[in-house]
Amino acid sequence: MAARATRVSSVAPAYLLLTLTALLWAGNAVSSRWAPGHVSPQVITTLRWAVACTVLAPFAGRRLVAEWPLLRPHWLRILLMGGLGYTAFNCLFYAAGVHTGAVNLALFQGAIPVLVIVMNRLAYRVPVTAGQMIGVVLTLIGAGIAATHGDWTVLTRLDFNRGDVLVFGACLLYAGYTIFLPMRPKVSALAFFAAMAIAAFVTSLPPLAVEWATGHAVWPGLEGWAMVAFVGLGPSLLAQLFFMRGVELIGPNRAGLFVNLVPIFGAILAVLLVGEPFGATQAIALALVLGGIACAERLKPALAAEATPEAAYSQTRTRRM
Repeated sequence: MAARATRVSSVAPAYLLLTLTALLWAGNAVSSRWAPGHVSPQVITTLRWAVACTVLAPFAGRRLVAEWPLLRPHWLRILLMGGLGYTAFNCLFYAAGVHTGAVNLALFQGAIPVLVIVMNRLAYRVPVTAGQMIGVVLTLIGAGIAATHGDWTVLTRLDFNRGDVLVFGACLLYAGYTIFLPMRPKVSALAFFAAMAIAAFVTSLPPLAVEWATGHAVWPGLEGWAMVAFVGLGPSLLAQLFFMRGVELIGPNRAGLFVNLVPIFGAILAVLLVGEPFGATQAIALALVLGGIACAERLKPALAAEATPEAAYSQTRTRRM
């Protein structure tokens, strides 16, 4: 009993942080649905990271300078992780908000845990438990229902909503970012995130220039700035720090599964704040993605620690030497 209580108390902070992360990301899904007409996808992407960098500067500036010698050898990885996991993800996500609803935006983020597990298996040979496999199947079915809007004949016509395709691409990029998090440079989380935020801001400038040059840029008014402030402080800053810490505490496979909470919070917020309908199709998809996290957590081995990419990578190198 004492050992079990110790295990529960040791993971409780991770559960809290990852749940708050999912709530903030669900708010981002609703904001992306509200954004069209108030601020364009590239503008809000650049401004959100400008806000995050500005707020980070007083807290992380000195630490970033002090730890830069450790970060410098990894500058290309940092640029790619910030550019793909943050900038490209957000660009696709906000573009998807023009074509699909907030409920679907939230539901599709349930694909991220599946993609994390699959990528970890392919890249690092990280074992997959029976519970995780059941969770993968349930989540895939739920994502399929969301993507087809309950009409399975869509699969035969390949007639997906453009927004659904864009948000799936965004989820694929974020899953790739997630599996690289455990191998980040051995620096403080604050310094690493500050470097990533700068990378995200810098890599957001070229697509912003393209949007402006083509005449599609929409600069924010009062409501647009309120959205920018929220996504800059919540999903961009707090949620990313919470997610990094959660991955450190319980590993990427289990941490990734908490993204399945995004559809729950997203559906609730979309109904309450945006007034979107929530029918039987959405309810079934929501139940399936929620069942995925329950199976993966409750059916995991009781005593075995989760295999991590770092351990798998070390074992691979050892076998080769």
